Amino acid sequence: MDDTDDAQALADRFEAHRGHLRAVAYRMLGSLTEAEDAVQETWLKLGRTDTADIRNLGGWLTTVVGRVCLDLLRSRTARREQPMDEGYDTFVPDPVIGPLTETDPEQQVLRADAVGLALLVVLDTLEPAERLAFVLHDMFAVPFDDIAPIVERGTAATRQLASRARRRVQGATPSAEPDLARQRAVVEAFMAASRAGDFDALLAVLDPAVVLRADSGALVRGPAASKVVHGAKAVAGQALLFGRFAPHGRYALVGGAVGIVNVVDGRPQSVMGVTVADGRITALYILADPERLAALAVPDGDG
Repeated sequence: MDDTDDAQALADRFEAHRGHLRAVAYRMLGSLTEAEDAVQETWLKLGRTDTADIRNLGGWLTTVVGRVCLDLLRSRTARREQPMDEGYDTFVPDPVIGPLTETDPEQQVLRADAVGLALLVVLDTLEPAERLAFVLHDMFAVPFDDIAPIVERGTAATRQLASRARRRVQGATPSAEPDLARQRAVVEAFMAASRAGDFDALLAVLDPAVVLRADSGALVRGPAASKVVHGAKAVAGQALLFGRFAPHGRYALVGGAVGIVNVVDGRPQSVMGVTVADGRITALYILADPERLAALAVPDGDG
């Protein structure tokens, strides 16, 4: 086998792991474009490595992409320097978006990659090393002995990192309705009330302690600026304020749950993820950052 055949064989082996690596990177970073960048960087590192010394390629690639993601998280100094209530609360991660009816195998793969926005928001509040330990161990069953060298700590200390992260995640991630049909019924009621400008109907479908997080990016100012809104009355008021966009809403899977994509003139204006529990909306996550929306793959949705 010549060098060309060796290179192709290595590329084929890497491609077999690409989906897994993308899933790890997405959970680590909450950004689809950064996740792809991390996977590409992992491929480049593989190309510079003597593969004869790699006994378990899948394990090696997972730890390498984890290290790349850890470096990226640590480099996010601009947002880390902001106060928690200004930086983290308004941040909405990139959602994986798909149609409610999945006949395309590629869309089925995307659905498998989907992670609830509520979980990604909580993960973004963790320290980088905590996030790495939790994601690799709890989500992908990587042994602590393999994670410890990445975070430059002992196995016991790495176990503690994951334990701390686990407590934060369990304490902050809301329960959610798993049935898509029941989710859709609640979201449809919310959209109908928004379109009708019916404040009382909005209150009926919103949990009293509902939280709205709207991420419009750093450059948007005025009423559409990033914000956090607490409570049913305040969130209903926001829904009425932006009710003019409701006619453009399309139902789609947003982070694995029923959500809304607002499309005007063929371009997405916002994506809304929804958490439904006990027949009411407990959380709304709106991504309206023009730059990040332009990078998302938005399929056709239901009207």
